Amino acid sequence: MIERYQRKVMKDIWSEASKFDSFLQVELANAYAWMKAGLFDEASFHELSKASVSPKRVLEIEEETKHDIVAFVKAVSENLGEEKKWLHYGLTSTDVVDSAYSLRLKEANKILLTDIDEFMDILKEKAYLYQKTPMMGRTHGMHAEITSFGMKFALWYEDFKRLRQKFILACEEIEIIKLSGAVGTYSTSDPSIQRDAAKYLKLKESHIATQTLQRDRHAYYLSTIALLGAELEKIATEIRHLSRTEVREVSEPFSSKQKGSSAMPHKKNPIVSENICGLARVLRGYLHTAYDNIALWHERDISHSSTERIILPDATSLLDFMLTRYKNTLKNLVVFENKMMDNIHLSKGLFATQKVMNAMVDKGYDRLTVHDHLQRLSRIVEEEGKHLKVVILEDDELKRFFDEDELEKLFSYEHAFKHLNTIYENVF
Repeated sequence: MIERYQRKVMKDIWSEASKFDSFLQVELANAYAWMKAGLFDEASFHELSKASVSPKRVLEIEEETKHDIVAFVKAVSENLGEEKKWLHYGLTSTDVVDSAYSLRLKEANKILLTDIDEFMDILKEKAYLYQKTPMMGRTHGMHAEITSFGMKFALWYEDFKRLRQKFILACEEIEIIKLSGAVGTYSTSDPSIQRDAAKYLKLKESHIATQTLQRDRHAYYLSTIALLGAELEKIATEIRHLSRTEVREVSEPFSSKQKGSSAMPHKKNPIVSENICGLARVLRGYLHTAYDNIALWHERDISHSSTERIILPDATSLLDFMLTRYKNTLKNLVVFENKMMDNIHLSKGLFATQKVMNAMVDKGYDRLTVHDHLQRLSRIVEEEGKHLKVVILEDDELKRFFDEDELEKLFSYEHAFKHLNTIYENVF
């Protein structure tokens, strides 16, 4: 992952040093389990636990061995005594690699879950802040009825509640140890070794595997990450639309020295929202590879290995970056409530056509007949620029059924707010 889109906390997790350290943690967990099983004494394990690893040395040896785990074991063994013979005992390379991935993903997941919670806090804060801020609701991009700006945030919060639960389930499937050997039969080990090593590392253990953990786990995990990215894109797309010059109901924060264009000094572009939309596409791109990784030859091949060195660090790093960056953008979002009101007025009261229609139905009129009649009056509003209330009061058919006070109530914004408390109680 390029540094532009990776925070240090994720960079550290996916560094070479962290990778080899996680290898060593798995090796020590395996050794602990064998010591507990009686293969060697506690003193030998104590010496093993002093082991360290130099990433530089591992890479030097790998130049000769062309095998990363063999190089790793050799590099660690160089600083050990007689006890080195118990290092990597009963293991195959993927026992170490897959279990080490689980350790690093567990650390990444803690960060991502914190990111999600902090992002949801901002959504909740804005939902209540703008709970009764009227704005024009749009369907098909066209003016529809009045809604609340806060409802947008409440809806996004509800979405994140579902996605957070999906992510937790995916984490449970990915934070798992596998120490069952070359083809998963425990032929050089024992199921108790995996069980005790799992407890040592605080990981769950697999029930069955081949030489590798099943890759549907990783595909599901990346699917949830892509879904979270898609939700961020959904939010960012709405902010982009609301930021357009013709709408201008919100604006991303823009500092005094910030520039929007090298050519046009006046520009203030929703660049963070656009950035989020672009990165969400990248996250979805990893899914194709993750799903292709599910079908491996026989008890394993390594066609998945090279891809996961890219997609697992990149996907977790990107989502962390996106959640963190966009959290700050929404926290400091500039909201033009006066412009929201101006945009409501643009439609000259057409947002109330359904309420007028229902009121006529309540007075005994046929709904379809009233629908047709109000559609004709709506065209007058659009063509002559009159407010719908005026057009209704000038209409011979409708004016005798409404006095001005009754008509005024049908155009009240409060209709959009009367059930907001119930909606919010359901969400929050």
